[in-house]
Amino acid sequence: MADVLRFRDDPVPDEPAVSLDAFLDQTNAASVRIEAGDDVRRLAPVLDRTKLIEVDFPKFRDGRGFSSARVLREMGYTGEIKATGDVLVDLLFFMRRCGFDSFAPNVPFDEADVEATLSRYPYVYQSAADAAVPIWQLRHPELANG
Repeated sequence: MADVLRFRDDPVPDEPAVSLDAFLDQTNAASVRIEAGDDVRRLAPVLDRTKLIEVDFPKFRDGRGFSSARVLREMGYTGEIKATGDVLVDLLFFMRRCGFDSFAPNVPFDEADVEATLSRYPYVYQSAADAAVPIWQLRHPELANG
């Protein structure tokens, strides 16, 4: 069982994450916790000093965190985005596609379940925050640039 699952090689940020408002009020904080309903676009001016963004999932039915991760990646954020809370192993593949690269679920993941989930879909159908090439582009590379 894994308490934290991480897909990064850089050092793990060791300072605790603070709320979005506290993060924006401080100049020395490097880790921020995004709660459901927080607007991650508020981080745009300070992304360069942000090492870790924890996105909380209060309930598995609350998908706002998926959008938060995607928006952060679209803004150019390359640091760690960690999903915390009610994170289900079934959603890991989709969360990785949105930009999450570490996970701290309330209930630890079984390693065999993680492997099965991440290898279930060999192809994707659309572009996302990850580097996976959509299957249509693999089949028709001449259409990739318009």
